[in-house]
Amino acid sequence: MSQKTYILCPGQGAQVVGMGKDFYDASPAAREVFDRANGVIGFDLKALCFTGPEDRLNQTDISQPAIYVASVACFAAAKEKGVVNPEEVTAYAGLSLGEYTALHLGGVFSFEEGLKLVAARGRYMQEAAVATPSSMVAVMGADEAAINNLCEQSAKGEVLVPANFNAPGQIVASGSKDACARLVEVASAAGFKAIPLVVAGAFHSPLMQPAADRMAAELEKVPFNAPKKTVYANVTAQPHTDPASIKKLLIDQILKPVRWEQTMQTLVAQDEARYVELAPGRVLTGLLKKINRRLPVETISTADALNAKPT
Repeated sequence: MSQKTYILCPGQGAQVVGMGKDFYDASPAAREVFDRANGVIGFDLKALCFTGPEDRLNQTDISQPAIYVASVACFAAAKEKGVVNPEEVTAYAGLSLGEYTALHLGGVFSFEEGLKLVAARGRYMQEAAVATPSSMVAVMGADEAAINNLCEQSAKGEVLVPANFNAPGQIVASGSKDACARLVEVASAAGFKAIPLVVAGAFHSPLMQPAADRMAAELEKVPFNAPKKTVYANVTAQPHTDPASIKKLLIDQILKPVRWEQTMQTLVAQDEARYVELAPGRVLTGLLKKINRRLPVETISTADALNAKPT
């Protein structure tokens, strides 16, 4: 019997200048993905991925479609080279933006439809971030009860909420700029390590409501299919079901916390499996190792990994 395979799709923050260039050069399947993307999105996304400039690639409206395309190209190359067999994939999971990659690979919408959605999502989130001074803070060592308490102490009437449950002891909070600054002081005084993040704004918080409203309209334009394979939802850490609930959860995901740790705990609790993180980067591999250091995780962050024998 073939081994279960779980595909992990990275989110915003994994972008790096040069991403996907080696896949483009090594794989006709990856090359086709990048070339199709340029035709869909209407500007040279491929050049921004391959050569930057870095400051433009890092902006939300570019990084989101760029990561989506790089991850899909990586999967296409891995399939072409026989490193991943889609028939053996049991489930897909993606962090934030990566949930769209997972939904596309899981058969919910086409590559082109997904690219248009993530491009719109990136634009709307960038605009919402610019509209309100806001930020995010990583708090190390806290659990959910602790982060809720720290946010309540620091909010002072402003928005401040947990945004990402990434791994045991690694939670990110999101909110107004001043509330985030207070959180750093309050968390540090309580014995936690608090790190302000360099981000455009307060993602996965109520401050993203304008983006959520506009994405609701975009999602209504796109026909969704029921998933052909299991795809996990960020908001619930449970498998997606029908098209209508998928759309609702994608809107919720802009406003509510990403429960990545809980999703990974669900996967780890099941039978032994092969974990594969798609390009770019190795962020999800690192988070998974915080749950169980002994888990076998393959990171296809470069085209060289396509030549490595799967373990």
